[in-house]
Amino acid sequence: MSKTVRSRREFLEDLFKTAIAAAHPASCLPPHLPAPATQGRLIVLAAGKAAGSMTEVAERHYLDAHGVPERRISGIAVTRHGYGRPTRLVAVIEAGHPVPDAAGLAGTQRALDLADRAGRDDLVLVLLSGGASANWIAPAPGVTLEEKQAVTRALLRSGASIGEINTVRKHLSRIKGGRLAARAYPARIVTLAISDVPGDDPAVIGSGPTVPDPSTLADARDIVARHGLELPASVERALADRANETPKPGDPVFAGTEFRLIARPADAFRAAEAAVRAAGYECVFLGDRLEGEARKIAADHGRLARSIAAASRRAVILSGGELTVTIRGTGRGGPNQEYALALALEIAGANGIAALAGDTDGTDGGSGRVDDPAGAYVDGTTLARARALGLDPAAFLANNDSTAFFARLGDLVVPGPTWTNVNDFRAVLVDTP
Repeated sequence: MSKTVRSRREFLEDLFKTAIAAAHPASCLPPHLPAPATQGRLIVLAAGKAAGSMTEVAERHYLDAHGVPERRISGIAVTRHGYGRPTRLVAVIEAGHPVPDAAGLAGTQRALDLADRAGRDDLVLVLLSGGASANWIAPAPGVTLEEKQAVTRALLRSGASIGEINTVRKHLSRIKGGRLAARAYPARIVTLAISDVPGDDPAVIGSGPTVPDPSTLADARDIVARHGLELPASVERALADRANETPKPGDPVFAGTEFRLIARPADAFRAAEAAVRAAGYECVFLGDRLEGEARKIAADHGRLARSIAAASRRAVILSGGELTVTIRGTGRGGPNQEYALALALEIAGANGIAALAGDTDGTDGGSGRVDDPAGAYVDGTTLARARALGLDPAAFLANNDSTAFFARLGDLVVPGPTWTNVNDFRAVLVDTP
């Protein structure tokens, strides 16, 4: 790899790291932590890919900066496998993502038990981040863990948006869609959230366990029908049972609740944009809420990059959001890797165009392993290098096998756990000679 190509990759990787750092709990959480309760206990309930790091920072804040006695602090954090942190008081359970598992089931039950015991003088501090919907798993009555896993897999394969997925999840749960707030009532509840969803809707982040849910059982059934999902009979019964409707705006269980966003995709991109301009490039920011099929968005971005290059402009195209993949093949990959592979087809042979797409949590789809890739790097030479190895890029794309493709090229981005999650990061560099 030439020095120029290498420097482009390093520049894009540095932008990715800059975006991640802006949303790390160590920098964004402390200013928002509420004062401890004057009389009652502090109960920390955390879930998501940043749950371990958020809990670690919160413990340090209350124990060291505020001198809260250890006996007044309790809680439980549930995070993705490999994302645990060395906490002192609050136990951290590593659980399945994106498909929930038995560890998540046990951890969620402990969180519900703590919420049930919360009193009026207690402060329940809920630390929420992307991944919480899978980590906090408490199936509705009559639905088994295995059936909930089957529903999750079906939704992920269907190409449904994160909002659609969470609407169904909320109506099959005993903790999502405001139900955690109902369990902790009348304690005071403060939720501090790192957003990983387009639009930063509190009802979507982590499936909104502490906020009113505007969606309905009918909405969930419509999503199932729209995507042609075949569900277990018990799940269909649960989605027709009025007892599984979620608490709505105006419900008194939300009277003592407060919700604050402490980091958003926009914050990460603001930091990246500053780095782009400091490096002397024009920044073309397409927004942090892009949704749609990864390969289609990639084709659009590739054409945009070529038009910028044709105009002899030096620029970086930034975009975030949550793209989807409709799985038709048998390969491995995620939306960022599929975007990168489709983009490589679009920019083939282009001199000076390079791109990196990655999930800010450190993993993009994959098998749930901590060393799964976050995304991939591409440039105008990607297709030529692939064909020199006897690889057919279009065949890999058709089989949804982007991980294997980029592994052969050495172009996977594998940062490991980042301890935060503000959704996808995409940067297309147009570095015209």
